[in-house]
Amino acid sequence: MRWLLALFCLSVVSVSQAAFTETIIRKPAAAAQSQVPAQAHPLIDKVLVLKSERRLQLISRGEPLKTYRISLGKQPKGAKQREGDKRTPEGFYWLDWRKVSDRYNLAMHISYPNITDAAKARREGVAAGSMIMIHGTPLDEEYPEWYFHTLDWTEGCIAMRNDDMREVWSLVKDGTMIEIRP
Repeated sequence: MRWLLALFCLSVVSVSQAAFTETIIRKPAAAAQSQVPAQAHPLIDKVLVLKSERRLQLISRGEPLKTYRISLGKQPKGAKQREGDKRTPEGFYWLDWRKVSDRYNLAMHISYPNITDAAKARREGVAAGSMIMIHGTPLDEEYPEWYFHTLDWTEGCIAMRNDDMREVWSLVKDGTMIEIRP
């Protein structure tokens, strides 16, 4: 009976993961090619995170190009208030640097706290927190990647499937704005 339940869970997970990455094409390919010079990758102006939808969008010239399923902090509702609250920040930030992470594969740093976040934390007498990243999922034999995909499991970061993170890593340059909405 357990093997039947495990087989059912694996089939649901594989189908649900396929439904979360979508490419959005707004113009026919011929029209898009005549207006935009040929590039290997489109220029990504902004990264938009919609926390309530668990979605990250890559925006080019005001239009969403790709949408990915994400996981958030263990306390996903509300903006980050202080270090250790397990919330993902809300507001405008920059993706200011990146690293290869031993724990989470690839990681892109979000410039949290901004001036407003730091001032609020200072007024309340708490540490604002730091090291908020967009990152992949751990490679762990006990907990495979699909285990993390539909959970809010981070300490306040934004997590993605490793394949999705590799794609975002290649498309988004350092210095790109990120907006995180509730």
